[in-house]
Order: sequence, then structure tokens, then C-alpha cells
Amino acid sequence: MPVTPRSIDETFLALPLHALADAALARARALGAAHADFRLERVRSASWRLRDARPSEASDTTDLGYAVRVVHNGAWGFASGVDLTMDAAARVAGRAVAMAKLSAKVIEAAGATERVELADEPAYPDRTWISSYEINPFDVPDADKTGLLADWSARLLAAPGVAHADASLLTVQENKFYADTAGTGTTQQRVRVQPQLTAVAVDPATGEFDSMRTLAPPVGRGWEYLTDGGYDWDAELARMPDHLAEKLRAPGVEPGRYDLVVDPSNLWLTIHESIGHATELDRALGYEAAYAGTSFATFDQLGTLAYGSEVMNVTGDRTAEHGLATIGYDDEGVAAQSWDLIRNGTLVGYQLDRRTAALTGFPRSNGCAFADSPAHVPVQRMANVSLQPAPKGPSTRDLISGVEHGIYVVGDRSWSIDMQRYNFQFTQQRAYLIRDGQLCGQLRDVAYQGSTTEFWGSMAAVGGPGTYVLGGAFNCGKAQPGQIAAVSHGCPAAMFRSVNILNTSGESGRS
Repeated sequence: MPVTPRSIDETFLALPLHALADAALARARALGAAHADFRLERVRSASWRLRDARPSEASDTTDLGYAVRVVHNGAWGFASGVDLTMDAAARVAGRAVAMAKLSAKVIEAAGATERVELADEPAYPDRTWISSYEINPFDVPDADKTGLLADWSARLLAAPGVAHADASLLTVQENKFYADTAGTGTTQQRVRVQPQLTAVAVDPATGEFDSMRTLAPPVGRGWEYLTDGGYDWDAELARMPDHLAEKLRAPGVEPGRYDLVVDPSNLWLTIHESIGHATELDRALGYEAAYAGTSFATFDQLGTLAYGSEVMNVTGDRTAEHGLATIGYDDEGVAAQSWDLIRNGTLVGYQLDRRTAALTGFPRSNGCAFADSPAHVPVQRMANVSLQPAPKGPSTRDLISGVEHGIYVVGDRSWSIDMQRYNFQFTQQRAYLIRDGQLCGQLRDVAYQGSTTEFWGSMAAVGGPGTYVLGGAFNCGKAQPGQIAAVSHGCPAAMFRSVNILNTSGESGRS
């Protein structure tokens, strides 16, 4: 399929973006708002699913609307609407100011003195940003998408031992227009895709079954990711049946302490849960607690908390190419940035929005405000949080060769972590016994367990740039009402000493 130059969707630009914003912001100013912002979004999501190479589900939905958020008399106000007329936009702004006035009265009655202040940010008038992709998946015929999924499924089903195959594709195009009373105006377009295949095998003699899922991460790319060298699908599909057959007959792990080599396809999720959420400043301050809790990495420990070993360097990044959380400007008009969260094992930063930045003395936000729909207020959301490779670090093979008694884990599966983002347990798609620096076959029922600082403190080595992979997920949840955001986490392979390993069947009483 020919590559066309990337541009903002003309049907989005044809909407009365500026006129609606002008009407809403003028009304908010007239009612005395100290700050007001207007955000119009159109989010299109389409998905396809095949079971055993036959179409099972398909959907194509679009969410369109706008929101006005204000600060009035030191309090937040928010309202949203779908009527694309100037009068309606002005009324929505009026409702947002009315909510702020009511909130101010409630705050005053409670005896609270804290007022909403926003960290400064330069104005960015008339800016446009488009994510990095070659072929918009919405320009590809649906028949091509289901045809490719059917072909991939058929390859798996043709392999000995594969009883079932599940294939799916989720695509999203997100258009957003933002304007505020400080003079910022941004128009953006993001595209992302998530292809996934799962093979299932059943042992006819015992009735035991297991599954294997592709390791390909979701990415901020287009259709080319599936067809044009963005990922080696042929190689993975060819290997999956053999991996699955070996897993089905593998012995269960003997619980105990093992050195652990963790592949990026697994480690990204541990980063997400134990670092990504823990370094959201609203959690560290206790402002976010209802959805998945707060954080052990409290603000008083900034600059002193030993988060991990000295080889641990973690960044927050809104600029990474193909990152799922990569943007040009966030939902408060803040330009995308990259910054340190953990440097040489020490906590040195947080993910911020403009309010938490001002509240804690940071000079500016690092661009982490996001709403997943026009009906939702922006909240502080996760950037692409990534563990950095060692510039001249070892290969995965070299990491494994340095382990006498250990396990190599590949691919994510289940996870559990407490409400402080501290005590956790993770499983994987595949686990291999390491003996004297060599892989000695797969193990079953493996879970690694630890606490955040203990686990990251045991990290003895990180791989080089050649081992670095950008993983991630479409479905990070936060806030109430709940919001969903896509986020990536890059990391190299890494080696950890003396990690506690559980046998999940034994723990459940099934062995």
C-alpha cells in the first residue's frame, strides 16, 4: 500500500474548532475565570477478532465532544457537551464556572485553605503535531485486516499440537484540539495499533492445556507495523507452536531463590506497576487513592529514596518515537518533555501536571495531564516510563552466561501488586531454567515475587542498547470515574540476584 504524507484528518479540521473555543473561552472570561481551557476530541476505535481463523467480533465506534475546564476563585470547574454550536459551547463554559463556584463554597465550608494554582507554561499558538506512522490503519480496507489475521491464524492451526488460535487487532485514531485563555492552541493526531495472536494446545492424554501469546507490543505506529518490517511476525508465528509444545510438557519449578534474567517483553510490566504508577505525584501526595491506591515513594523521599541499584536509570518521556504515551502537547497545553525519574538508583523526579507541579514547588509541569474522552476531566497520567540500557552493556546471551543457577523469563502474563505499589508478584509466557550459564529447557508455574526496592536493588546488570525494546499496553486504568490510557515502557534485558520464585500450582494447592 502506498505511503501518503501524514496530515491532520480533513474531516476533523472541518469541525468549527476555533469558533467553539472562542465562544467558550470568552464566556469563561466574562464570568471571571482566572484560567479556562477548551478541548475538543474525536476518538475512533475499531477492532476485529477471529477465533480459529473465522470472524468472531468486530466494532467501529467514534466518541466526539468537547469540554471546558476553569479555575474560578481558586477552585476547579468542569463541564462537557456534544452540541457543536457557539451558544452551546458558551453554555458549557457557564456550567463549568457554576461548578467552580459551588466547589469553592464546599471548600470554604470545610475550612480548607488550599487554592488551585497552576505552574507556568509558555503559550504555544497555532501548533500542530502528528504521531509517527506511515499508513493510517483506517485507510486500509477491513477485508485486508481480517484477511491478514485469518492467514496468521491458519498458520498456527496448521502446526502440530495447536488446537485453537485467537487473533485480534485494535486500532485507534485520536484527534484533539486544545485552546486556553493564555493563548495556546494545538491540533494533534495520534494513531496506534495492537495486533495479538494466541495459540492454545491441549494434551489429549491428560486434558492439560496451556496457551502462548505473541510478544509483539502495541505501538504508536500504523498498518506498516503488521506488514512492512515493523515486526518479524513470520518468525514469531513459526516459533510459537514449538514453544507451546515444550511448555505443555515442562516440569514445574522448584520454589526458592534464583538469579533472574528478565526479557523486556516481561520487564516492561514490572516497570509499569512498580515504577510508573509509584512515581505519579498525585499518588505520592495522596490525592489519588481510589483506583489502585497511593504510593510508597512519598514526596518527602525525593532525592533520598534508594529505589534500586546504581545501574538503575529510569526516565519519564512524552517524546519517544512510536511511544503510546507520546504527544506533542498534553491536555493542559504543556509541551512534551523527557526527564529523569530515577538516577543511579535514587528517586529524583515525578510525573507532574500543572497543579501538582505548583503545589510542590516544581517550576513547570512535565506534561502528564490527559483525559481519555471529551466527557472526562484531565488527570495526571503516566508518561512512557523506561529503564535505560547501559551504553556498552551486555547482550541477553551474555547476561544469561553470567548466571549459575537461575531462570530466564519471557513475555508478560498475570500480575499482582499492593495499594502502595510495593509488594508484587509477576508471571510470564515462558520461563527457562539456567544452569551454569546455559538455558536448560522450560519450566512451568513460575512466578517471581518481591518488594519494589528489594527487587530493583537486586538488579546487578542491565543489557546494552541492542536488547532494548519498547513494550506497553492500551489499557492503563486510573481515576474515578475510570479512565483508560495507552502507555509504553522501554527497557533492556536485565539480571537480578537472588529473587524469590514461587510455584503457582503449589501455592494454589493444585500440585
